[in-house]
Amino acid sequence: MAEHPSPAVRHLLAGDPVDVAPRLLGAIVRSRGVAVRLTEVEAYRGVGEDPGSHAHRGLTPRTTPMFGPPGTVYVYLSYGMHRCLNVVCGPEGSAGAVLLRAGEVLEGVDIARQRRAAAAPRRTGVCATGIIIERDLARGPARLATCLGIELTDTGGMLSAGPITLELPDLAPTVPIEQGPRVGVSGPGGSVEHPWRNWFAGDPTVSVYRPSPR
Repeated sequence: MAEHPSPAVRHLLAGDPVDVAPRLLGAIVRSRGVAVRLTEVEAYRGVGEDPGSHAHRGLTPRTTPMFGPPGTVYVYLSYGMHRCLNVVCGPEGSAGAVLLRAGEVLEGVDIARQRRAAAAPRRTGVCATGIIIERDLARGPARLATCLGIELTDTGGMLSAGPITLELPDLAPTVPIEQGPRVGVSGPGGSVEHPWRNWFAGDPTVSVYRPSPR
């Protein structure tokens, strides 16, 4: 049986995903030789509460992991080709989750470059610590998942069981956190009434906001 995350991670993830999401900024996600510091995340609630959530209409074969215990990994394909990594939050059965949207690659940069070989020429930016980084490696949920080597078979696993792990920051972030509508969500779920996307202000790795085309 897969182990659950550490007590601190489990305690945090047991909360409402809308409250959990900003507290995941600055956390480090590790998978298959790459470590990424999260700079942008999005919260999603469950059945009947969030029209933008995959679980809005209830349990399906695709969304089964979302109904698991906090710390469950949920991976889905966006537009049938891009893998996206989510962490399940809230009590088991509530189907909340946080989408990991973007981050700064801290370790395994060469591995991330190989996985993102088709990426545009390197563009740099200065992160909150003043270090010059490659801006686009994990800038967006599909890029982040690719850097980490995320597979569809990872869905339903637990964070601490590997290969995916999550480490919370030791200190509260000193960079201001901004909030706004979620990216690419159609209908009411993508409006200003759902400012459930959270990001570090001014961070070069944060993705570009695009409203839903529908």
